[in-house]
Amino acid sequence: MKKIAHLILVLLILFVAGSAIYNYGFKPLGWNLPPPMKFNYQTHWLGIYTHIFASVIALLLGPVQFWARLRQQQRQVHRWLGRVYLGVGVLLGGLSGLYMSLFSLASPAARLGFACLALCWLYTGVRAYQTIRAGDIVQHRAYMVRNFSLTLAAVSLRVYLPLSMMAGMDFGMAYTAIAWLCWIPNLVLAELIWNRSARPLALVPPGSANA
Repeated sequence: MKKIAHLILVLLILFVAGSAIYNYGFKPLGWNLPPPMKFNYQTHWLGIYTHIFASVIALLLGPVQFWARLRQQQRQVHRWLGRVYLGVGVLLGGLSGLYMSLFSLASPAARLGFACLALCWLYTGVRAYQTIRAGDIVQHRAYMVRNFSLTLAAVSLRVYLPLSMMAGMDFGMAYTAIAWLCWIPNLVLAELIWNRSARPLALVPPGSANA
């Protein structure tokens, strides 16, 4: 079951990343959006493009960073990919996401939800970097689990939105709820998974070869 769940998650990640690359890399900005949203995107095009493509980088590199064989046998590759994930994907994606939340046409509650997501994404990214620099592998892994759970908000959002439409929910109400639901359950689940596995990982000393 775990392998099936991992496969489904990878397929969803590839689908979301591929859709973003197609819609924002090969189509005019906002081509499939209502006129007000299209105008808003075109007005803040730099923030949108930065957020989309930085987030795609984080989405695609995240699963690779949890690959145990890569960490153990290609430590330099793992470290450099980690720098790109945090320095490009999370930092640029989070800052641009925070910027775009200020100009969203959604409700104030939805804007707050996306702003909180961006802040939590940035915070966990900074803490992941600080802990590995300090040689604290256990806490680094903990913060990377939390951070990637927030990266997966991009996937959750695109699962919940069509489901809410299929259920006949009002778009405005659904979008406001999804602005919070796309990341809070992910973070709670990450905490549960981490807390369940933290005890054996705590036996790994800082600076271990398993970093």
